[in-house]
Amino acid sequence: MAGSLVKILLIEDNLAEARLMQEFLQQADAKEFVLVHVKRLQEALNQLRTDNYDIILLDLTLPDSQGLSSLPVLINCAPSVPIVVLTNTNDEELAVAAVREGAQDYLVKRHVNVNGLVRSICYAIERKQVLETLRQVNQTLQVRVEERTAELVKANEINQFRSELVSMLSHDIRQPLNTILLAAGLLQNNEDKLTQEKKRNHLQIIRTAIKSMAQMLDEVSLIGKADSSKFQCDLEPLDLEILCRQLVEQVQLNLKDKNLSLTFTSYGEVGEAVWDETLLRHILSNLLSNAIKYSRANGKIEFELIGQANSVIFRFQDWGIGIPPQDMSRLFQPFQRAENVGRIPGTGLGLAIVKKCVDAHGGEIRVNSEVEIGTTFIVTLPLIKL
Repeated sequence: MAGSLVKILLIEDNLAEARLMQEFLQQADAKEFVLVHVKRLQEALNQLRTDNYDIILLDLTLPDSQGLSSLPVLINCAPSVPIVVLTNTNDEELAVAAVREGAQDYLVKRHVNVNGLVRSICYAIERKQVLETLRQVNQTLQVRVEERTAELVKANEINQFRSELVSMLSHDIRQPLNTILLAAGLLQNNEDKLTQEKKRNHLQIIRTAIKSMAQMLDEVSLIGKADSSKFQCDLEPLDLEILCRQLVEQVQLNLKDKNLSLTFTSYGEVGEAVWDETLLRHILSNLLSNAIKYSRANGKIEFELIGQANSVIFRFQDWGIGIPPQDMSRLFQPFQRAENVGRIPGTGLGLAIVKKCVDAHGGEIRVNSEVEIGTTFIVTLPLIKL
């Protein structure tokens, strides 16, 4: 501060005391001071909004503000400007309280002299600068702590994800592996006794188990890519209606097992647009297979494709077991399954994958469900024109 110009805002309604402060500052040799005097708090706020000041000298008794009420208003308006409180002898306790509330110092008016005033101004400015530096350091440290905490939370989430993944794989892959071993053993040990039809049945069982394991590993791989930011859209022209009809054809055997009725309907026109076929297949096949998996025997399923001007909608409705309300908030989290699924097989990854694929397309997914009534999933994706 040595040799610098110090600009002071004096808030004092007593003209005589204001003139005395001006005279003291003019007598100071070591510093050059510029004093701007206002009589009211509102005038001071106007000055602070339009000009910069190095320090504020504040009288605690003003026509439009009394006592400590002036202090928070000034601090809020100019948080980096130090404040020195001016008080009468009988207001000293109030002045000390003002320092506790954020003022840098206080002066008893009847004891003010040139040296005391200059010293108080200089110390207040230096003290405020130190506090501002400490505040900035604390703020930087707080940001670093928050960033580090977020990193640790993320690392903990990753470790938890890995633990759940290993647990899920060891549990869910064991069943199809046991099935393969059992069927292969029967084929090996009873080859002369088994009819051709029995052999075909056992081979089909093995193929189904292998397909189940492959799908499980694909799902895990896809979730891993999404969580490691390797998830990207590979866009290409695609006929959505043909894709949907192919998927409907592929699930016909599953429909027969439960005697389900599946209706596919296409409305509107999609026009020429580009999509990621792999991600779309994950979305549609997962939602379609879920509708089949959680439907009651002899039930029905509706699958709709709705083309709009700037978006396309896929709608899946079943009249199955439904989703309990308490499970809705975690529906799209990995490894989460509804409480009422019972023995229905699943990894808890399907809907998490669907959500990742929908997000990758910049779309949204909504679900309406009621236990024992059924579930409707609605996926809306924006049209990306050629």
